Amino acid sequence: MSIENIPQNGTVIHTLDLWRTYRAGTHQEVHALRGVNLDIKTGSYFALKGRSGSGKTTLLNCIGGLDRPTKGSVRVFGIELKELNDKELTRFYRQNVGFIFQAFGLSPIYTAMENVEIVMQISGKGRKQRRERAEYCLERVGLTKWKNHRIYELSGGQQQRIAIARALANEPKLILADEPTGKLDTATAREIFTLFRQIVEDEGVTVLMAAHDPLVDEYVDLVMQLQDGQLLPPKEN
Repeated sequence: MSIENIPQNGTVIHTLDLWRTYRAGTHQEVHALRGVNLDIKTGSYFALKGRSGSGKTTLLNCIGGLDRPTKGSVRVFGIELKELNDKELTRFYRQNVGFIFQAFGLSPIYTAMENVEIVMQISGKGRKQRRERAEYCLERVGLTKWKNHRIYELSGGQQQRIAIARALANEPKLILADEPTGKLDTATAREIFTLFRQIVEDEGVTVLMAAHDPLVDEYVDLVMQLQDGQLLPPKEN
């Protein structure tokens, strides 16, 4: 279910009246998302900001197929997610979307190269193809010299670059990043935001990022503020 030939100005993400409600006891409900309407175009670099509990991660999870909305619509590349079963959803995201998490999610027993290759192995790519693509991705994030180092031998910034390389491995058209600089110092955070900017411009990848860091405003095309599960009017850069 790989998506081909997406128009340059096409819509990558579209949500309509998106709600996510959780039960908090027998008679209490928590509305994490309240009627979110969102449109993100191809090749954009967007940031979601808001206080803890504002709904940023919940929105990313609904867009990323990691959570199911209570009601409303989520379309990614024009495909209505609620029409896909779990197997179809997994395949769809594996082929088209890269994920980056605050905790990096890397395997400490693997080398940098192996951490990038493993997602392609899961997707069924051959050894030669995996190796060539992993080499390219590591070069893209400036870590070719560290490709044979194990994760525990690398700094936090280097580990996040490995996570970005891994997200690029299957040539996604969309990257979803949840607080990717949350554990990094200011200088390293700037390097990561700059790297995302270069990837958007050079590879035409769309990036949607949840971030607390005020530095992100300097790098993205648009900042969207979530408050109590609702989107406020956007702030353009």
